[in-house]
Amino acid sequence: MTSIKYDRVLLKLSGEALAGNKGFGIDPETLSSISEEIVKSLELGAQIAMVIGGGNIFRGVTMSSKGMERASADYMGMLATVMNALAVQDVLEKMGADTRVMTAISMHEVAEPYIRRRAIRHLEKQRIVICAAGTGNPFFTTDTAAALRAMELKAKAILKATKVEGVYDKDPVHNPDAVMFGRLTYLEVLKKQLKVMDSAAISLCMDNNMPIKVFNLFRKNSISRVIQGEEIGTLVQGG
Repeated sequence: MTSIKYDRVLLKLSGEALAGNKGFGIDPETLSSISEEIVKSLELGAQIAMVIGGGNIFRGVTMSSKGMERASADYMGMLATVMNALAVQDVLEKMGADTRVMTAISMHEVAEPYIRRRAIRHLEKQRIVICAAGTGNPFFTTDTAAALRAMELKAKAILKATKVEGVYDKDPVHNPDAVMFGRLTYLEVLKKQLKVMDSAAISLCMDNNMPIKVFNLFRKNSISRVIQGEEIGTLVQGG
């Protein structure tokens, strides 16, 4: 079996990643491509848990800013993450992977309730655990949910999959002179207000010394390369 650096990881995917270039909904080709990368990583022997956002379907923060009550908007966003999780589960299982969707809000007809010890057991059996519905509480993002689940499930690292190569000093899409960081400390991320994860998630990772690897999801074999310890993207950890 290939040597791997991170034998248990929490993969954080944004909902927007599933939309591909469409910007909304789920793009079947993009979903299939991402799922292939995940299955390759599973075949290396890694244990994989996932947290998926819902921004491709519904953004609670956006609707709240337009007048919707924040708690209601956030609960709707949680339901969007469940829809994404079920879509990812369907494709992964068609590729031969064994999966479980576990939700922070009970909906027994479509998924298991999230129970930490049961989730760990699934991981030990090489099942991909897809954690949906965020933390189950409004006012918390899926970034915070990812940090929380990574700690609970004793992951070795959070893999933050993005559309760019890593963490930059400014938006590389609109600034060609943007500089990418190879390594950062948690405090540097907070002080520079870099767009890695929200401040609550970064603080939680800092308090528990959880490494965060930020990388381009759409580079070939990117997830498996990170799991094997290849120096790509940006590593955020303690100083």
